Amino acid sequence: MTAATELVLPWAERADSHCFGCAPGNPAGLGLHFRPDGDGLVADVCLDRRYESYPGVLHGGIVALVCDEVMGNLIVLRHGRVAVTTSMRMRYVGVIAIDRHYRCHATIAPGPGAAIQGRAEIRDAAGEVMATATATFQPVPVDDAGLPALAS
Repeated sequence: MTAATELVLPWAERADSHCFGCAPGNPAGLGLHFRPDGDGLVADVCLDRRYESYPGVLHGGIVALVCDEVMGNLIVLRHGRVAVTTSMRMRYVGVIAIDRHYRCHATIAPGPGAAIQGRAEIRDAAGEVMATATATFQPVPVDDAGLPALAS
């Protein structure tokens, strides 16, 4: 895929945007970039030792954060709504190594009531599943999140 397909989040250019997962202005963050992929969203991931747990292994909390970011930003980009994670379940299938390339793919579906259900998986360069996540998100009023109005 080319950089032309990269999606820009509505608040990416705001000076006060410091999201650890995706804000371009956060030097300590992951700097994730998102691209459409069918009915979902993908982010390629290759992180260095700053995010290490055991020697050579990406911290499991960072793995969960990547899944959460891709699912949550799919809701923003697809529906123009901000939603917060109310629950998330992770399944770690393999070891995700630092300085190696992985891809996180997320999809969403309606949940009970106003909730939105998300699913994400991280695969290695050979296509093997390394981690999966399922989550429930609750939409919040834009004003409560402190964000500009998003197109719906």
